[in-house]
Amino acid sequence: MKKPLAALLFVLVPLFAQAAPETSDPGLLSRASPWPVAETLDRLETLLRAKGVKVFARIDHAAEAQGAGLTLRPAQLLIFGNPKAGTPLMQVSPSIGLDLPMKALAWQDAQGQTHVTWNSPDYLIQRHGIDAAYTKNLAPINGLIEAALKSSDREGLTNTN
Repeated sequence: MKKPLAALLFVLVPLFAQAAPETSDPGLLSRASPWPVAETLDRLETLLRAKGVKVFARIDHAAEAQGAGLTLRPAQLLIFGNPKAGTPLMQVSPSIGLDLPMKALAWQDAQGQTHVTWNSPDYLIQRHGIDAAYTKNLAPINGLIEAALKSSDREGLTNTN
């Protein structure tokens, strides 16, 4: 009798985990987006570039899954940063290089709602044992993501300052 129950849990647990739009992890921040996954990251990427932030890569997890013969709801990861902000953190604590550059994940839940999730700057500073004064180096990400999600200018993001 244990095997059928284990098989049922193996199927149901991932479904419930995927359907949950919020995380209980205090190190992660998440916001709903009014736009689809690709457009959400297009907007964020445009804003980051306009602010002089380097965009290193964009990974389309759903496309990669499809290439492997699997299905995954839309999910894309944007990897970005500013060496002037990140380098001092890595000089103090090289381990933060595991979490830098910064990343923002746009993903779609089971109801079709898009979310953006990223590491909390406060958490990263605490995780790597860095003096809290360095939080200012990472804190702008929160405002940039919020600005990308709130802007009413769908093309140029001109109203985000």
